[in-house]
Amino acid sequence: MRTKLHKAVIQELQNSSPYEGREGLVYARVSSKRQETEGSGLQSQEGRCKRDLELVGVPYLKTFPDSFTGGGDFMERPAMRALLDYVDAKPHKRFVVVFDDLKRFARNVEFHFKLKAAFKTRDVELRCLNYNFDDSDEGWFGELIMAGHAELERRQNRRQVVQKMKARLEMGYWPFAGKRGYDMPQDAIHGKLLVPNKEGLTMIKPVLEKFASGDLVRRVDVARFLFDRGFWPKSKRSAESYIDEVGSILQDVIHCGDVEYLRWDVSRRPGKHKGIISRETFEQIERRLSKDVAKSHIRNDISADFPLRGLVLCPACNGKLTAAPCRGRSKIYEYYYCPTKGCSLYSQMLSKKDVERDFRTLLQHNRLKTDVEEVVQLTFDRVWKEEVHEMKALVQTREKHRKEQKEKIRDLTELTRKTRSEPLKRAYEEQIEEIAIEVEQSGIQGAKSDLGVPYRTALHKSTTMLKNPISIWDIVGVVEKQRLFFFLFEAKLPYTKHEGYRTGNELSTTRLFEEFADENSASVDLWGVEPQPRQCE
Repeated sequence: MRTKLHKAVIQELQNSSPYEGREGLVYARVSSKRQETEGSGLQSQEGRCKRDLELVGVPYLKTFPDSFTGGGDFMERPAMRALLDYVDAKPHKRFVVVFDDLKRFARNVEFHFKLKAAFKTRDVELRCLNYNFDDSDEGWFGELIMAGHAELERRQNRRQVVQKMKARLEMGYWPFAGKRGYDMPQDAIHGKLLVPNKEGLTMIKPVLEKFASGDLVRRVDVARFLFDRGFWPKSKRSAESYIDEVGSILQDVIHCGDVEYLRWDVSRRPGKHKGIISRETFEQIERRLSKDVAKSHIRNDISADFPLRGLVLCPACNGKLTAAPCRGRSKIYEYYYCPTKGCSLYSQMLSKKDVERDFRTLLQHNRLKTDVEEVVQLTFDRVWKEEVHEMKALVQTREKHRKEQKEKIRDLTELTRKTRSEPLKRAYEEQIEEIAIEVEQSGIQGAKSDLGVPYRTALHKSTTMLKNPISIWDIVGVVEKQRLFFFLFEAKLPYTKHEGYRTGNELSTTRLFEEFADENSASVDLWGVEPQPRQCE
């Protein structure tokens, strides 16, 4: 009798429960992938939550496990986002969401109550194993205290982790996730330590050395070098899409064996790991990146009336000179001047005629000597051979890929012929069409051409430019003038009213070839040297 009465009481309680007609969802979260893979936290949370649902008579439907760490926006947690999407996709159903601890809900006070409101708008009941939600004022205050305590714990944990990681950085270790080009095995003495891998030694190392030496002049050249060798997936259409990644690679001190993390005020220092390039090579990269030639761009406001605007510097403040016409009593005068307020030469007028006449004189003095032409031709020969070699290798690769794709077409054609399923047949035919288009395009790209014609044209244009740059300067437009400037000079040029252009510290392209020839002619046979070529934009 008592047993029947007991069951009747339970049945009555269940019938009057706020969870009547609802279905149960479980949200379980651990704070790291390691706890997810090595521990049993998710399984134990799920088990307790399932038993709780059974106790209140709510049928269990699904568990949403999460390993997202830290606080912040709950929509950044994949499982929480999936849970809300699941509820939104079933508006005709009513749910109960169970989690075992309030800390699993949100470890941020602001997002705790925002998440609670998000569930309330969806008519979802919340149930926590170690806390009873109470909508009274006292209940709200208690919930605020517990949510605040959870956020405090998270902040304290983060502070401790940052302190430990910063200490590792200061000792010369890289404490974060591994970097491309390196593995991070466990070392008996150092703990986790960066070790160069095959990708770092065969791709990143040579591209850094080529950029440092000048074989690769621009960032886009570096991007193309890596892109052509499969460093990045071909999902993006061109190497130019990876310019930002190239900047990070070129400026990363990890590659020369150092560590740095300015965000935590950890300045550059020697690391415990072995770099893939020397510090001298990295310093050469830094010098090249700091020069205008590596990062210069053509101004949008250049005018044919003032072709040197933005290319000439003030000798006092090192700022760029601007230019403008000035109206006099009877005529218009044209000047270059320094626009920097506070500069000792601010608004000092420099005659356009003098600035541009002295520049023409400078170009005439930078003509290539006759006995250096052989060095220029040798440079072009070596670079062109490399280009031809790479082009032939690319053609061979494409041809091999075309053969493989043609074989796929034959296989798919055979499968299409044998299958009786119309949907499967259509799928095969779509694949055949896609591959056929790819084969056709690769055939167009791999079309043969006479490489001797562009070689002779490029050699003639470049030697003419170096032998007599003023002749080129006089016939090209203003945009081409700016490009020619950065081909001939490594940086913008200071100009003084009385001394003219200061070029003592700036190497021009002509002097680069001439100094190379002078240094090597006495001790090395000309045809045995390999000067480092510079490329034109």
